[in-house]
Amino acid sequence: MKIGEIEFSRFPVFLAPMEDVTDIGFRLLCKRFGADMVYTEFVSSDALVREVKKTREKLVISDDERPVAIQIYGRDPDAMAEAAKICEEANPDVIDINFGCPVKKVAGKGAGSGMLKTPELMLEITEKVVKAVKKPVTVKTRLGWDEHSKIIVSLAEQLQDCGIAALTIHGRTRAQMYTGEADWTLIGEVKNNPRMHIPIIGNGDIDSAEVAKKRFEETGVDAVMIGRASIGRPWIFSEVKHFLTTGERLPPESFKWYLDVLKQQVLQSVERLDERRGILHIRRHLAATPLFKGIPDFKPTRIAMLRASTIDELFAIMDEIPEKFDRISFISKHN
Repeated sequence: MKIGEIEFSRFPVFLAPMEDVTDIGFRLLCKRFGADMVYTEFVSSDALVREVKKTREKLVISDDERPVAIQIYGRDPDAMAEAAKICEEANPDVIDINFGCPVKKVAGKGAGSGMLKTPELMLEITEKVVKAVKKPVTVKTRLGWDEHSKIIVSLAEQLQDCGIAALTIHGRTRAQMYTGEADWTLIGEVKNNPRMHIPIIGNGDIDSAEVAKKRFEETGVDAVMIGRASIGRPWIFSEVKHFLTTGERLPPESFKWYLDVLKQQVLQSVERLDERRGILHIRRHLAATPLFKGIPDFKPTRIAMLRASTIDELFAIMDEIPEKFDRISFISKHN
């Protein structure tokens, strides 16, 4: 499949945009493990136009992570068009519009998935952004605002008519947030609509190679996107890609190998920020990683790890884990 002039191999797997997660260090790591395209954290159009330094820093990308998309959000059509132009100067491969974020500080102000309550404004923004830039423009959204307003099938056609190059659909409504199971039925309906000719990317609850394969087979989507399951587990892309191309599970690495990947994340985060802020930033990954799940009496070690304030202290705790706990439960869980 192609997005603009970007050609992907069969069964593409993308890293979803996630605030406070998909910084450049994490994107590069996921790319190393096989992610076919990565997305930045979502960027406020209003903050970009106001030249807020912290927001501008989110536009920093590396050639090593290409193809890479910069994702923007907002509810003012002119500000979104201007923000898209600013993003284009950073030379991403794709500019993505966030019509899917469900958090209150975004959706509650009418941006992100809040746009699902005002589809006319959503379409106006999309059309203006497409016209403002030369880069391919894509959209990420949800099924609808709530159970009673699942508008994605007709909305997808309208977004396509605005000139977008691809559409990503998260299989939940805004009202669901991240609860319950993602419903891929309507994603498949959009994909199999004979009027749709742009690539459709499915998102929601892809947490294993088997689930990814099932979604490709059941819906016919052109690509799948992995979000929360990659937090603390960037190697999931290797697992999924291997299974999709060979039909076999990727043999597990040693426990130390996985631990070293997490250490690399720590070091990248510290290098990008500083020791204190870098460790604070990476705690989310350490808390979410499946590497330590199932280890008996691990709670005190987890607490100590999340309270560590220096690299030396954190790595000393992590280095003790293989010596203190049996790894059999981890290996069996991932086979």
